[in-house]
Amino acid sequence: MSYEALARRWRPRRFEDMLGQEHVLRALTNALDQDRLHHAYLFTGTRGVGKTTIARIFAKSLNCEKGVSSTPCGECSACTQVDDGRFLDLIEVDAASRTGVDDTRELLDNVAYAPSSGRYKVYLIDEVHMFSKSSFNALLKTLEEPPPHVKFLLATTDPQRLPITVLSRCLQFNLKELPDQSLRPYLSSLLDKEKVSYEELAIAHVAQAADGSVRDALSLLDQSIAYGQGKITASEVEAMLGRFSPSRLYDVLDAVSADNAEQVFKQVEELAAYVPDYSYVLGELLALLHQVATVQTIGSAHQGDVHDEARLQGFAKKISPQDVQLWYQIGLTGRRDMPYAPNQRQALEMTLIRMLAFKPFTAQASAAVVSQPKSAQTASTVAASVTVPRPAAKAPVAPAARKAPPAAPVQAAQSAAEPAAAEQEIAPELPPADVNWKPSDWLKIVEELPVSGMPLQLARNCVLHSAAKDEVNLDLDPEYETLAAPRWKERLREKMSVYANGAVNLKISIATETPANTPAMLEKKAEQDKLEAARTSIAEDPLVAEIVAKFDAEVSTGSIKPVDDVDQQES
Repeated sequence: MSYEALARRWRPRRFEDMLGQEHVLRALTNALDQDRLHHAYLFTGTRGVGKTTIARIFAKSLNCEKGVSSTPCGECSACTQVDDGRFLDLIEVDAASRTGVDDTRELLDNVAYAPSSGRYKVYLIDEVHMFSKSSFNALLKTLEEPPPHVKFLLATTDPQRLPITVLSRCLQFNLKELPDQSLRPYLSSLLDKEKVSYEELAIAHVAQAADGSVRDALSLLDQSIAYGQGKITASEVEAMLGRFSPSRLYDVLDAVSADNAEQVFKQVEELAAYVPDYSYVLGELLALLHQVATVQTIGSAHQGDVHDEARLQGFAKKISPQDVQLWYQIGLTGRRDMPYAPNQRQALEMTLIRMLAFKPFTAQASAAVVSQPKSAQTASTVAASVTVPRPAAKAPVAPAARKAPPAAPVQAAQSAAEPAAAEQEIAPELPPADVNWKPSDWLKIVEELPVSGMPLQLARNCVLHSAAKDEVNLDLDPEYETLAAPRWKERLREKMSVYANGAVNLKISIATETPANTPAMLEKKAEQDKLEAARTSIAEDPLVAEIVAKFDAEVSTGSIKPVDDVDQQES
C-alpha cells in the first residue's frame, strides 16, 4: 500500500479529536444535540486550522444513520462514506476552480431535489471568497431561502472579500491559529503513536515553523522524518528549516551585553553558515529579549517557552532593564527597515552595532546637563533627551557617535557630577531669579530664549506686562488662548529660568483685548511692510512701466517678494 501523509492519516473524524477551537466546537455541538440547526455556516481562519475538517464532521453528524447528534457513530454507511470522500449527498466544491456564474448555476440546479441517501444534502464550498460577483448573486437567493433538506457549509481564508449580503445570511465561526504550546504536545503524542524517535527541541522548531497551522505542522513532520531517515533530531531540523539552536542567540546576546563587537561579528559569521532568513534571526533575538524582560518583570519566563530558564535568569541579572528595552526598540526599528537595506545580513549587523553604540539616557546624565554652564545646556539637553553614545570603544561606529557635538559635554559633565548624582539622582534646584525686564525688552528676550516648538509660539504671542525679581507676568493674545496649556507654560517657565540664571515664577493671563505688539504680530507687520515696499518699488520702476505699456501687460502682485526673501530661497 502506498504511503499516506500524516496530515491525511491523522485528520480528525470526530469533534473530540479536534485540536483547539473549543469555542467553535461548543456552539456546533449544542446546535446538533438541541436540534437548533441553521441553514448556512461560514468557517473562517488561516490555512490548516481545521475549517474543512470541522465541516466534514458536521456533515457526518447531520447524516449519521443513528440520528442527528454531535457524536456520529463512525460505523454506518453514511459515516464511512463521508470519511472516504464518496458520500453522494456531500457536495464539495472548490470555488477557486469554479468561479464562473454558469458553474454556480449548474451547481444550484440540483438544490431542489431531495437527498439520494442521506438526511440532508450538504454543500461544502471551500475558498468561497474566490467566487465572482455574478456567482455570489446566483448563490444569494438560494442561500437566503434554501429547501429544508439543504445545508450550506462555506469555508474561507479571506472573509473580507465576501459580500455583506452573504455574511449576513450565515452563522460565522472564526477558527484560531494554534499556539506553539498546544502544537508541541500534540505532535509529540502523534510521533509516539507512529513510533518515531524525536528530540523535544526539534518538535519545538517544527511547531514554531508551522505558524499556527496544524496541517503545516504535520507536513513538516513528514518532511523531517524523511530528512532524518526515520528519526527527528534538532540539528537536522535546524538544517532543513534554515533555523538554529537557541544557544546561538545566547552567544549573540552575550557578545552584545559584553560590548564585544569582534565577538558580535563572529557570531553573525557563524549564523551565516545556516543561510538563514536574517529577518527571522532578528525576530528570534527580539523574542529572546522579550523573555528576558518578562523574567525581569515577573520573575519567570512564559510557560512552555523553548528557551533555557537558567540562561534567561542569567541575562535578567546581567543586563539592565533599560538596556533590554532600548535593544528591543532598536531591534524593532531594524527589522522594519530591513527591506530597504542593500542586503539582510548588513541590516542585521547594523542593528547589532546600534545596540553596541547607544545606551539609555539616565538621571545621572540629566543632572550633569543641568550642572553645565548655560551656554552649553541648550544644545546638550535636546540631544541627550533620547540616547547618549555608549562610552565603550569596541564598536566600529562608536567613535563617530562619540564625536557628535552634544555628547562630549554631557559625558565630561557626567564624570564630574558622578559622586553627587550617586547620592541624589535629581537635578539641583536653581535659586530664585532676580530680573528687572521692561515690556520693550520682550522681543529681544524671546529671540534669545532657549526654547522651540509650542512653548516658543506661546512666548511669541504674549506681551510682557511686568517682570521684577522672580515674578514674570505675561498677557496672551486671546486668539491664541489654546497655547496656554499647562505643559507649554511649564516648559516656557523652565527655559525662562535657564535664561535668567534663576527660578522664575511665571504667570500668564489672557488679555482682554488683542495686543498690538506681540513678537508674532511685530514680525508679521515687518514682513507686510517689506512686501508693500517691494510692491511699491515694482510699480514705480520705469522699466516695468514700459513693459506694461508696450505689451498691455499686468503685474502679478502675488508673485512679488522682498529681495532678501528671494535671496534666501535661492541660497
